[in-house]
Amino acid sequence: PGWVEHDANEIWATQQAVAMEALLKAQLNATDIAAIGITNQRETTVVWNRRTGQPIANAIVWQDRRTAAFCEQLKAQGLEPAVQRSTGLRIDSYFSGTKLRWLLDHVNNAHVLAAQGELAFGTIDTWLMWKLTGGRVHATDVSNASRTMLFDIRHNVWDHELLKALHIPDSVLPQVHPSSFVYGETDAALFGAPIKIAGVAGDQQSALFGQACFKAGLAKNTYGTGCFMLMHTGERFESSSNGLLTTAAAQPTTKPEHALEGSVFIGGAVVQWLRDGLKVIQGSNEVQSLAESVPDAGGVIFVPAFTGLGAPYWQADARGAIVGLSRGSTVAHIARAALESIAFQSAALLQAMAKDAQPVSELRVDGGACVNNLLMQFQADLLGIPVVRPKVTETTALGAAYLAGLAVGTYKNLDELAAQWQVERRFLPTMPRERAAELMANWEQAVRQTTAS
Repeated sequence: PGWVEHDANEIWATQQAVAMEALLKAQLNATDIAAIGITNQRETTVVWNRRTGQPIANAIVWQDRRTAAFCEQLKAQGLEPAVQRSTGLRIDSYFSGTKLRWLLDHVNNAHVLAAQGELAFGTIDTWLMWKLTGGRVHATDVSNASRTMLFDIRHNVWDHELLKALHIPDSVLPQVHPSSFVYGETDAALFGAPIKIAGVAGDQQSALFGQACFKAGLAKNTYGTGCFMLMHTGERFESSSNGLLTTAAAQPTTKPEHALEGSVFIGGAVVQWLRDGLKVIQGSNEVQSLAESVPDAGGVIFVPAFTGLGAPYWQADARGAIVGLSRGSTVAHIARAALESIAFQSAALLQAMAKDAQPVSELRVDGGACVNNLLMQFQADLLGIPVVRPKVTETTALGAAYLAGLAVGTYKNLDELAAQWQVERRFLPTMPRERAAELMANWEQAVRQTTAS
């Protein structure tokens, strides 16, 4: 329980295959491609042997909780203020630093090989760049580096005090560059000709960029497996007093830019659980019609804390709960409560952001679950502001493409990119604010029950 892993070689194989498939479908050659942009799960940790290019173990995924006890030790040592001051993060097993330390501790001879400069660490972007370039490039961008719990985001450098505290040698670390930057070229043998790799950003910062949130005060929420809300805060390092993280935004230049972030660990994954765990639906697309078969959740509240609670609660030991059940409750009420849980968690994040920085006048949305109209309307009702869905909802991929295009001159500047962003639908709030406040209070009461000892 709590362990989540990937086979890094499988990820490389699928990415290589899908790139070839894209070229074939588009009837293009490698020479037709201006640049490659990479966007990736952040925090997921890969360590490989520089000589053989083989991972020393499975990649440890961002959701993995195996280092929770080690994180508690680091907090007990009084390290959290230094971590927050430098990285903008909290000490949590979510981030790469403790995952990297776990691999060095638990894989035979890893500490010795690392000390000898034989091992390389990276998040998935770094691993893919290494493979794409035949091992010539070991690099990452500021947005991914900012999620390791080892990177000073005020100055865009690795923090040697934190590396020392976690016993991690700097010989394993990738070079860090801006998100829009020509990192290198692919091996000619891969696609038939070398292609520049010119844009890299962690998925959430890439989505913020793809949503054209280039200025302080603009915010987006991505509804994926988890939900990730980011608000651009400009050059200002904004430390949160309300359980949020400060992180590096995708940076077109060497100038530091920041964002406030809140992460919901279980967003769309709650729908997968209804499908695979409870087996009440055959496919994820059935959840809206099942939820709409009842007028409301009938008092049922579902807190999907399957892997603990993220921001703004940070309760690693919380576990999922369904409360408010009555004899009249049905799977339709549970399905509706599951959908509503995504909106409740996101509303809690935006409320925390408004306290930390400034109120947001609209929320731009993207990701797989944002196509669900019932969810988006409920989100607007809870927040009391418009929820805006763009024409292109795959903004994570779009952001990586924009960053790559900027680096090679396909796009001139940010103004040109901002002009491309277009609205598909605006969801306006219709619920009275008193009712929304009452629902949020009920939600917070349910959250408290998940952590009761």
